[in-house]
Amino acid sequence: MIYYFGDFEKVYDMILSWRHKYSQKGNNVNIKNFLIFLMLVLTACEGGKRDHVIAKIPEASGICYDKSSKTLFAVSDRGTVYELSLDGKKIRKKHIGNFDTEGIACDNKNNRLLVISEGVDNIMILNKKNLTIEKKINIKRSFKGQKILQKDKEYGIEGVTIDNKGYIYICNQSHHKYPHPDPSVIIIIKDLSKSKTKILSIIDPRKKDIAGLDFYNGYLFMVSDTNDRLYRYNFKEKRIDAKAKLPKFAQEGVAFDDYDNIYFADDNGRILKYSANDLL
Repeated sequence: MIYYFGDFEKVYDMILSWRHKYSQKGNNVNIKNFLIFLMLVLTACEGGKRDHVIAKIPEASGICYDKSSKTLFAVSDRGTVYELSLDGKKIRKKHIGNFDTEGIACDNKNNRLLVISEGVDNIMILNKKNLTIEKKINIKRSFKGQKILQKDKEYGIEGVTIDNKGYIYICNQSHHKYPHPDPSVIIIIKDLSKSKTKILSIIDPRKKDIAGLDFYNGYLFMVSDTNDRLYRYNFKEKRIDAKAKLPKFAQEGVAFDDYDNIYFADDNGRILKYSANDLL
């Protein structure tokens, strides 16, 4: 059982006050009943803090929603892929290799999964039926003569998503704004037919530490772990036009389903579910 002591201080003071009050009146406080009452209160506090957690995945680093199966696919940075029901039940689990897997996208049009590996900066195509790797594609590190992706042990490509036209968006997690040699930008690629693919374009969100992406309703949504923010990027206006404050946790991935729910991969080992209406 996990306790959140910031909330319990008030509860503890309230219980002591209650016990003192009734003792002064000459009432014998039954210790057994008192402890049962205390456990109920602590459990209620814990539930209030954790009711958005639907699954536990060690070092969860990415998540996506599959429209055909109506399920979620999540990845840990230990190289393991999970399929989950929308209420968090684990359907499948497979270790695909010793990769620092940091993001996953559901390519619904081609009925496959796209997984990115940090450090080597490549994208892997996974067979959705058996979760095996069909192909690895390296991403060229430069764009218009400038190196965008650096070999970095701490940061690198972190989140991935795909739009309705097949363009793939990958965020380069960084604390440096563009045009730094290792900037916080979103790169756009498309061609996965060869062993290496080039960066077609970049999006400069003017935000640092972008860790997760999802294309939803014509917008690009992104999360920042540093700022605890969910941002919405407007393609027509070429800027972030909306943002929402998130509860404090280690946001590593974001996904929307077809039922106005939003899911987050938490690097602390959890998958969280919220109503999108409550956050946006």
